[in-house]
This record gives sequence, C-alpha cells and structure tokens, in this order.
Amino acid sequence: MVDNYARFAWYELLTTDMAAARTFYSSVLGWRTHDASTPQFSYSVFSAGETAICGLMDLPPDGQQAGATPRWVGYIAVDDIRGTVDQLRRRGGKVFVPPTETNIGLISIVADPQGATLALAQDLKQGQPQIELGEAGHVGWHELFAADWTTAFAFYSELFGWQRAQADIGSTDSYQLLSAGGRRLGGMFTKLPMAPFPFWLYYFNVPDIAVAAKRVTDGGGRIAQGPTQLPDTGWVVRCIDPQGAMFALQGATNQSGIEQLSTVELGWSAEWGGFTSRGKVSAKPAAKKPGPKPSAKPKR
Repeated sequence: MVDNYARFAWYELLTTDMAAARTFYSSVLGWRTHDASTPQFSYSVFSAGETAICGLMDLPPDGQQAGATPRWVGYIAVDDIRGTVDQLRRRGGKVFVPPTETNIGLISIVADPQGATLALAQDLKQGQPQIELGEAGHVGWHELFAADWTTAFAFYSELFGWQRAQADIGSTDSYQLLSAGGRRLGGMFTKLPMAPFPFWLYYFNVPDIAVAAKRVTDGGGRIAQGPTQLPDTGWVVRCIDPQGAMFALQGATNQSGIEQLSTVELGWSAEWGGFTSRGKVSAKPAAKKPGPKPSAKPKR
C-alpha cells in the first residue's frame, strides 16, 4: 500500500573521522552533539536547538577497505517498511540491507532503479517527518540528481505517493518539484554527465550563505559549486566536508555579496556492499566579484 505521507525524517553521516566531523558541522551549522553509542558501535546525534537532526557514525571497516567514501544518507519514514521494500523490488529498486532492527528503529538501506541510495525507516526512535523546511540548522531541501528525472518521478510517485508541486516562479520543464501530503519536500532533475551516478543531495538551512561558506573553507571543507543565487529566492552552495562527504547549504542572504567562490569537477569511484560511491576532485579557483544582497526567504 502506498504511503501518501512518506517524508524524509532522519539523516546519517557515515564518515572516517567522527571527532573531526563533529567539530566541522558544529562550526558550520551551529549544531550541538551528544553521544548515543551502543556497545556495538559509536554513534553521535547532532541537534539544532532541542531538535535532533541527524546521526553520525563511522563508515564500516569493510566499506573503507573496499574504497567507499563518506556520505550522507536520508531516511524516509514509512508505515509499512516490509511492504515498501517488496514494492521497491518489484519496481526495479535494489535492497542492500533488508528491514533490520537498529538503535534508531526498523530500517532498510535501498536504491532506486537508477542507483540513487536512500534509507527507509519505521517506528523511528530519533527524528520525525519534516513538515516545515525553513528552520535554521534543519534540512531545507532534498534534491535528486537522476539519470532521467521523468522515470525517477514515476518510481517515487508510485512508491511513496509523492506528487508534482508547482514552482513559485519560472519553468519546471527540467526541474520537477516534489510534494508529500501537499507539502513540498524537494526536487529532482536529470544530472549532467560530470556527475557520474545518481544520488540524493541534502541542503541544510543557514542564516547567511557567505558566513556559512567561509566556515566551510575555514574548517577544511571545499566549495564544489557556488554560492549561486536562485531567482528571487536566495542562495545555495554545494560543499564537500573535510572527509569527502557532499552536502549543500541554502540561505536567504549573502551579506558579503560574494559570488562563485570556486568550481570543482566532480567524479568518484568505489563500491561497498552494493553501494556505489565514486570520487575525484579537481578544483579551479573562480574570480570573486560583488553580488546583490537579497533578503527574501528561499522558496522553490
């Protein structure tokens, strides 16, 4: 049965240096951390204010040995995880980890038919489905780099009941906005060839994109693209943390007026237990020049 209200509800960062990741993300996003380890493995929780946002854990040793790189994984909350997994298989998806009891609830790690990985969760002990996406420190946007967004949309619509959303401005011919239960959750588009495989990218909300971007580079991270102004909405920047995990930021303002800190060519390669994670980075500095200072809240 399709879950008409399936939404992203939890996120995890799998990394090779938990201590460094705690310091980096606490600086960039102002998160607090607390230990939630079990006898089996180390686990930390990042919180924005009093709200738990995501988990942090080591990339498993077998993954590291196989060359897998750090990455963010988003969990979609569903009512019937076993039924959803069965549907996903029938519709061409892959199941890497079948429904399994964990410290955060009943979870399954899967991929859509085009290879983008994600996770499913039922009865989560941490997190909750997001209703409003604008709070600082929270994930404000979910974006799928698809091999073909039209077939990807059909898959997610059938599996989760997601619908098309209308843009406030501009055309959606090449970028499809998504909604769940009548509320926006993100978008999808057909990726460029420089992104060698489909993946989900998660955007974290920040008050000011210039300040946050500087914290990224000061903390040893890299700017993959941006800051880029979206028409009449705000600013976004795609980043790579010091351990190599890709993430993004979005903010309403750019007080320093900076544009395009740098650009990088991205490509990456490794495989671990069915997960594909490919990686190469070559940076090319871009010129800095003054830009406008919009104050409008981002909306898509």
